[in-house]
Amino acid sequence: MRRDKQKFIHIITTLVAFILLLSGCGTGKETPAQNVSSTDKPDTKQTLTEEDMSSENGGTLKASAFPIKQTDPAKISSDSEVLIANHVYDYLVDVNADNEIVPRLAQDWSRSEDGLQYTFQLVENATFHDGSEFTAESVVWTYKRLRDTEGLPTVDLYANIESIEATSTYEVQFTLQETNPFFLYDLSDNHALIMKAGTEDPEDFNGTGPFIVEEYRPEDRIIMKANPDYFIEGQPKLAGLTIIFFNEEAAAADAIQGGQIDLTMDLTTPLYESLSGVDDLQAYDIATNQFAAVRLRTDMEPGNDPKVVEAFKIATDRKAIFNVIQQGYGAVGRDSPIGPLFSEYYTEEPAMLEYNPQRARDLLAEAGYEDGLDIKLNLLDTLNFPDLAVVLKEQWSEAGINAEIVTLPESVYYGEGKWLDVPLGITGWGHRPYPQFYLDVMLKCGAKWNETRFCDDEVDELIETAGTTLNEQERIDAYHQIQRIMVERGPMIVPYFFAEYGVISDDYAGFELKAFSGRTDLRTVYLKE
Repeated sequence: MRRDKQKFIHIITTLVAFILLLSGCGTGKETPAQNVSSTDKPDTKQTLTEEDMSSENGGTLKASAFPIKQTDPAKISSDSEVLIANHVYDYLVDVNADNEIVPRLAQDWSRSEDGLQYTFQLVENATFHDGSEFTAESVVWTYKRLRDTEGLPTVDLYANIESIEATSTYEVQFTLQETNPFFLYDLSDNHALIMKAGTEDPEDFNGTGPFIVEEYRPEDRIIMKANPDYFIEGQPKLAGLTIIFFNEEAAAADAIQGGQIDLTMDLTTPLYESLSGVDDLQAYDIATNQFAAVRLRTDMEPGNDPKVVEAFKIATDRKAIFNVIQQGYGAVGRDSPIGPLFSEYYTEEPAMLEYNPQRARDLLAEAGYEDGLDIKLNLLDTLNFPDLAVVLKEQWSEAGINAEIVTLPESVYYGEGKWLDVPLGITGWGHRPYPQFYLDVMLKCGAKWNETRFCDDEVDELIETAGTTLNEQERIDAYHQIQRIMVERGPMIVPYFFAEYGVISDDYAGFELKAFSGRTDLRTVYLKE
């Protein structure tokens, strides 16, 4: 949908906001809150200075971002944290906008015939911001830290690495315990930014990356200048990069229209639509595999009854939700984390269970809920999740499911682990360049982030096959079988896959939006003459 539909969008957005207000369960705002509670950071007006009011910035791009909490690359999680780290540090290998592995600090690599050993040739002209030389020692130190430090989110991801060795000053060798066809993607995980060997303070911003941190104001912004010794000739093209923290998407949208910032991402669909028609702004939208997971826990009531699970699935009209909430951007979901962006692995067979609220009501009665089911729906108070909850509440009510909407700040929902504990919740899953990640961490029996507590021997066997075989057709067949099972009996509803949005001032060129906005690379952006 493009600009000619803005009037319709405005009507739908206003209607959803009004329902939110009546239900007393949402934020009470037309635009949901950002990724951090508004109590964590100052009001947006406090983040803009007289300096920001000038549109003449001498090649220093000013971008909006949500406030950050982590600066240790091994602990970052939000788009904003990844965006900053991605420009201070470098990855061993990177992922481009087409989900392809590309060189970064590794300029070349090879794999042994048995698929268990990977050897990387490193660049020889990179230095850390403190002036010290980048060598294989830092690669070994970084990945051992990520693999061996208890509590880091990468411990399980790299548990399959048997050894990491510096075979020369600029050569590193990884040996695996079992084959992993997606190992290069694992090495490009968001946390896998290369740090200097022996780093004592992991929050000191000492990377090899294209920008050097000049000043970090946690309550306001981070100011960076171009790295004059960056190892890639001609990059970065900008003289500087300043990332200003905003608590609300609407405030960032106002700021880019007013010329106080040059770039904003992570917008809601209505805000993106409102900006896409503004003169002097360039608007970008791309498909992603980010999705909203509406899920029941299967190890407690009511989700431990398959009839209740089926009732929720057929009481949900995914196409209607997609049209209202996503307004045509992204894709309709099929209750699996494998989306259409993974075209070689995605299937639309079998057909989805038909929307049938009366049949859902009958199933609930058979499960012992003759008078309907009362349940709390827990979710983040960010992006379009509150709007999604309102639509779900209305649809489910037709089947006798009475949902009480409970919205929580990100710091509470994720920080206190509520998303893993609640019987019914909505969780946002970010884009990854390959589908195996989701299966390993959210669908395997006992997986770290298996929020549904789903455990199925057949699915586990298929996940193992897909994640180890070097035969591509075997992997495709396994992924198709997993999707079939999730459609038929999985305790998760995936109503849609998000689109990613970016809006940048027309004063700049060289911008390319990535599906995970935090990995968007600003090294090639430049100020037009």
